[in-house]
Amino acid sequence: MATTPPRSALHLTSTLLTATVALYMALVAFGNITDFGTNQQFVRHVLAMDTTFKDDDLMWRAVTSKGLQDAAYVAIIAWETVAALVLVFGTWLYARRDDPRARRFSTYGLLMVLLLFGAGFMAIGGEWFSMWQSADWNGLDAALRVFVLSGVALIVVQLPAAARDA
Repeated sequence: MATTPPRSALHLTSTLLTATVALYMALVAFGNITDFGTNQQFVRHVLAMDTTFKDDDLMWRAVTSKGLQDAAYVAIIAWETVAALVLVFGTWLYARRDDPRARRFSTYGLLMVLLLFGAGFMAIGGEWFSMWQSADWNGLDAALRVFVLSGVALIVVQLPAAARDA
């Protein structure tokens, strides 16, 4: 009779952290698809820079075309959706004990989330479009929370295999 070895605490942690970020991203994507207009306004205001200090040295960066703003928003939703699917797949692989593939797909999904929230929202939105200047349309705190959660998950997923067997 074949027995499966017990799962390590690190395996369980990797599984649950990946599942947590997968759930979060799935809910974010679902919310943006089913309530398209709410965050559409957020993206439009950030890109238009219409609630920033309106410094002439920065306002040339503003994107005021509604078509370009909406294209950016749709691209964000597509990225969120793919990241969620990759993370759900990684979670499923962990549940099936296919750790090498689970680790690879979890890494891909977590990197997608880190890129979206770090490079996309914090760097481009926060700095390039000066989102930090807006009292009404500033998503930097939320972006940082997701970035930290995803970063912690990625660190755990990347711990050496020897630690996984403990």
